[in-house]
Amino acid sequence: MSKQMEKSALGKKSSGVVLKEITKIFQQPDTGKDFVAVDHINLNIQDGEMVTLLGPSGCGKTTTLRMISGFEYPTSGSVFIGERDVAKIPPNKRGISMVFQSYALFPHLNIWENVAYGLKVAKVSQDEVVRRTNAVMELMQLTGMERRFPNQLSGGQQQRVALARAVVIEPSVLLFDEPLSNLDAKLRESMRDELRALQKRLGITSLYVTHDQSEAMAISDRVVIMKDGVICQQGTPTEIYEQPNSRFVANFIGKANFIDGTFHGMDGENALVEVGGHTFPIPAPGKMEGVQKDGPCCLAVRPESILLSEEEGPLPGRVSRATYYGAKVEYEVMLGDQPIIVEVYNPQLSKRFAEGEAVHMTLIDRCVRVLA
Repeated sequence: MSKQMEKSALGKKSSGVVLKEITKIFQQPDTGKDFVAVDHINLNIQDGEMVTLLGPSGCGKTTTLRMISGFEYPTSGSVFIGERDVAKIPPNKRGISMVFQSYALFPHLNIWENVAYGLKVAKVSQDEVVRRTNAVMELMQLTGMERRFPNQLSGGQQQRVALARAVVIEPSVLLFDEPLSNLDAKLRESMRDELRALQKRLGITSLYVTHDQSEAMAISDRVVIMKDGVICQQGTPTEIYEQPNSRFVANFIGKANFIDGTFHGMDGENALVEVGGHTFPIPAPGKMEGVQKDGPCCLAVRPESILLSEEEGPLPGRVSRATYYGAKVEYEVMLGDQPIIVEVYNPQLSKRFAEGEAVHMTLIDRCVRVLA
């Protein structure tokens, strides 16, 4: 589809989203006690940005999405879409569209009718309904499927229809509630890439909820990590992965080793950390919130940020497991009684180590965080 056709299908400018001190309290039906699902969070989503809320079940991410959509009203706080506080405005007046995990297609309507449904509800002229629906059908690669019904489509095709129905009404904000979780792994990956490319092309402000870390890393301009109703950390996927501010974030995004040590202060920009009787200078150690001098700390290091060698080094260990995955070999190395996971990519280019073999580990500079 040409850029001109895309603009004709989606002419409305997207809007930013701002949450100010949003709180949601539910009353538990069995005990009558209050449960704080979302606790005074602040979030600013820029116009055209793709932001993902990521966290374990029960962290508050879906409740946050529902407060933006209008399916839940906040107990306190404000929800701004553009310049307008919509916290008490019903969903159909907010200028948003939502894509659901279950697709939520009408089984008795064909694909064209499903996509056109929102325009007809909005009483758009018939000529405009036809023009915009046909343009979005082409954009979503659904041309030729107009007269089929949802049960005649694959899961991926149904998700395209759900997305087409969401964008055809020209929303200012697009919300996604785990939209790919019903698809198999390979299809989920291809749809993820397709969705991200479409969002970039259309430039719609988008908020995406998922518990899948790789999905969040692949599609987001910014990732927001939630736990127990609060935001733990937010940043670009690179910042979240390489600069976690807590054990929870480091462990939730990807894999991480936590090596116990003692913090002995700073030497210039290096943190001095003692591990197993050896003191290491750790460049760019992070903010080290809660770490006290001569107190306990831990080194958070990704499995791919550890080098293995036969040559003598400061962290001696012994291989307890070696698992070949094709593109990588994953080793479990015992550092005393602590298992350390090491991942070696392109294993055909490096020495292979066998179970029981003595090795020495080196931590790659600037890839280690010092955490409390």
